[in-house]
Amino acid sequence: MSYDGAPDPGVGQFAGRHVLAEFDGIDPSLLDDLGFLRDTLEGALRAAGATICDVVSKRFEPQGVTVLALLSESHASIHTYPEIGSMFVDIFTCGETADPELAAELLRDRLGAADARISTVLRGHPVQAPGVRAAGSAA
Repeated sequence: MSYDGAPDPGVGQFAGRHVLAEFDGIDPSLLDDLGFLRDTLEGALRAAGATICDVVSKRFEPQGVTVLALLSESHASIHTYPEIGSMFVDIFTCGETADPELAAELLRDRLGAADARISTVLRGHPVQAPGVRAAGSAA
């Protein structure tokens, strides 16, 4: 079975951006505050244009928090390590309606990270202008 129809611009595309980040130098008390982290992640995602379907979170003993957000565009997660003032961030959005880089930058700023490493992986089949061939594709 094949599908030849093109989705509406920005919707239902098998293409997206996957942002992977590591933040260091964060106040350990913020990294162990489940309510603050949920609110901060949700605020950053909304400000970046993402549609939040659900959020689940877990505070670990003796410390650390994981927050997962299910998005219409895909997902986002944070995992904290208060004992070293660090966290991992993972934000994947399909289509063009949400900006995962902006969400990561907003998280970094709100948490006051002294150091941030943010990278983006392009995934799927990006939409190309007519007549433009993707690198490595057959003519």
